[in-house]
Amino acid sequence: MRRGQSSLEFMFVFGIMLILLVYSFNNTTFRQGSPSQGTLSMQIALEEKNLASSISNAIDQAYAQGPGSKSTLHVRLTYLRQPYYLEKGLGVTDPRIFITYGPYDDANGTYVTVINGTGATNAVLSGGGKTVFWAESFYQKDLLGNSSVWGTSATLNINGTAYTLYGLVLPPEGLPPVLTVVVEWNPDLPDRWLFNQSSGEIRININPGG
Repeated sequence: MRRGQSSLEFMFVFGIMLILLVYSFNNTTFRQGSPSQGTLSMQIALEEKNLASSISNAIDQAYAQGPGSKSTLHVRLTYLRQPYYLEKGLGVTDPRIFITYGPYDDANGTYVTVINGTGATNAVLSGGGKTVFWAESFYQKDLLGNSSVWGTSATLNINGTAYTLYGLVLPPEGLPPVLTVVVEWNPDLPDRWLFNQSSGEIRININPGG
């Protein structure tokens, strides 16, 4: 009798553990439409917004100080460095981080979004399904169409129309845990945005008069 009871208790405990294991596995694989995927996409969005704000803040600091000035900010990255998170959380393939600078409404600022590495990306600028994050800066330059500033570009579908926009196209696996943003105002140099993977830096030069 005792032996049978022990067997039943063991099977009951084993069954509970198996159910918990299956639930845990399903919860961590970020299946389409699951709460975990929603939480993941939210964390990615917050990190994109923080990156855009940090870059715009660094630009504002240098711009406020005038020619010859320099500002440096550090941005901690977790989700934007992981292709797996970006693929599962946003449904993109071969993800890349796209950063550019230009107008939105009546102001200018930094854009950050995650794009497909190949082909066009559907971009949503507002609403609950927003995929592009923008932060205002006082530096009034439209660099979206200036190929000489960036050297790379991306195709974004916005409201059914395809646009080729210039900006930094960065592989997530090439980003450091802490990204350094260095902004200088050197009037002898043109506007320029560069990413140095070896040093983990985005280096920006602003030239309001150039």
